[in-house]
Amino acid sequence: MRALVDMNETQLAALDSLAKRKRQSRAALIRAAIDDYLDRHRREQVEDGFGLWGKGAVDGLAFQEKARSEW
Repeated sequence: MRALVDMNETQLAALDSLAKRKRQSRAALIRAAIDDYLDRHRREQVEDGFGLWGKGAVDGLAFQEKARSEW
């Protein structure tokens, strides 16, 4: 599938320079960049679900000590 992407002259020049150094096409570099971007965001989604309370909630150790003190 093809996609039309608008870039400014600075981005295009940097992309062309990188393509020349890596001996790859612009399209190959753009596909790799998209894959990297999607992979990073996929990992963020997984990390967002890690843990029971999430960020900024009750300290786990404090909760554990309080719960055990009730026994």
